[in-house]
Amino acid sequence: MGIFSSKKKYATIKSETDGKTIKPLSTTNLWVKCDSCGEILYRKDIDNNYKKCPKCDFYFNMSAKERIALLIDEDTFQEYDDNIVSENPLDFPGYEEKKEKATKKSGINDAIISGIGKLNGLEISIAAMDFNYMGGSMGSVVGEKITRAIERAIELKLPVVIVATSGGARMQEGIFSLMQMAKTSAALEKLRENKLPFISIPVNPTTGGVTASFAMLGDVIISEPKALIGFAGPRVIEQTIKQKLPEGFQTSEFLLEHGMVDIIAKREELKDTVYKVLSILV
Repeated sequence: MGIFSSKKKYATIKSETDGKTIKPLSTTNLWVKCDSCGEILYRKDIDNNYKKCPKCDFYFNMSAKERIALLIDEDTFQEYDDNIVSENPLDFPGYEEKKEKATKKSGINDAIISGIGKLNGLEISIAAMDFNYMGGSMGSVVGEKITRAIERAIELKLPVVIVATSGGARMQEGIFSLMQMAKTSAALEKLRENKLPFISIPVNPTTGGVTASFAMLGDVIISEPKALIGFAGPRVIEQTIKQKLPEGFQTSEFLLEHGMVDIIAKREELKDTVYKVLSILV
């Protein structure tokens, strides 16, 4: 069959059904060590504190499902495109096994969840990436689901909110992955032509091709404290330009100071912050 799915509409993905209400994943590990202060923490204490360390306020990564639960009103989220999965267009060795392992780890079919829901009563088209799935890498499915979320917003005249977290393009899909940068950017241009707002929320970490495309194209860009946001890593940049980078380079605070991020919001204030911005733009 080559790289084509049974539907033969897209070269590297296949799709079956739409429409599910999702809830956050349950976890089995009772204790977690904080990466910042080293404290051994009861997982429930972290979950009840917006996935932050109750000792030092360190921000743990949130899954895509947890991001949806954070931003979307309870029982209002309708998931779309949930059964889209990647083919293996390059016959990359071990890719199928990696995808299967990532699905077991994250509980989702790829590094993103998308759908429609209400944020403080305001209906939006939303997509949230998940770093637990292959480091949030952007392949054909991520690009397709973001594009569909944008097209859905245009059809229904809704604002778009995208939470990005990614290590960059997915190398196992080669040029098909890099094409998603242009694809998502073009979709956002159509959104802009329709005068519909796009709020981008790049969180820790957001790097590579995701940063170089849709994540930094928001009408308003909102991030969390101390988030790593950049294209290439600091070491690569320093080796390239032969200069020492400023302290705190590529943190959300540095980007806010230099005009690349508009707002930094604490996690517990993120939903209300997005709502306030949208209430002005809509």
